[in-house]
Amino acid sequence: MASKLELVRKRGSMRDRLIVALDVDSLDQAKKLVKLLAGEVGMFKIGKQLFTHAGPQAVQLIQDLGGEIFLDLKFHDIPNTVAKAAVEATRLGVKMFNVHASGSLEMMRMTVKEVERVCRQGKLRRPIMLAVTVLTSLNQDDLQRVGVEHEVVDQVVRLALLTKEAAMDGVVASPQEVPVIRKACGRSFMIVTPGIRPSDGKRDDQQRVMTPHDAVRGGVDYIVVGRPILEADDPIGAARAIVADMERGGK
Repeated sequence: MASKLELVRKRGSMRDRLIVALDVDSLDQAKKLVKLLAGEVGMFKIGKQLFTHAGPQAVQLIQDLGGEIFLDLKFHDIPNTVAKAAVEATRLGVKMFNVHASGSLEMMRMTVKEVERVCRQGKLRRPIMLAVTVLTSLNQDDLQRVGVEHEVVDQVVRLALLTKEAAMDGVVASPQEVPVIRKACGRSFMIVTPGIRPSDGKRDDQQRVMTPHDAVRGGVDYIVVGRPILEADDPIGAARAIVADMERGGK
């Protein structure tokens, strides 16, 4: 029998699998973008910039406009603190949130346990729980400078397996590591990928990037795109072009 995540993967349109990163510094900017793109994408990502500026008000704004939310705050702290933060994210009604896999197996296990407990007690929707492996802005030299001697791909797989052991739903990882994650963790393990750039786009501060076409062909579940859409002269046209490229990759 297909798992719930596999069914979502089969039924979801490419548009539903595109997440736009709302890396903006005001609610007015966020509101304009959500109104503009709500019918073109599947989810909006609220990261540290917007959440620090507006907090839960940003979440409420997007929900009021009919949007789903990936809360990208990358929780990383002692297990009890992260679990409590995850519970509050769940109570906000976000569809997806993440933690740092390097925070430990215990941190992730406690997060899953507490979120599922609160969902049962409050009859809340269980969010998709993800863990960040290695940031897409990092390369091998960056890892070595912070004391990680493993190759990037080995560290990604190590953290993905830890995430699976903790019973979280999947990981945030570079599209370049998707094949090895799939081999290690299986088809039902969810993979969300930032570092997505159109073939003619700038890399900006991303190191390990891939086109939407190649990312989907490689087996990702959701892609996250920010600046190529936000900074485009025509954001709707940019989003549609990315969806079209994803559809070519899915054939």
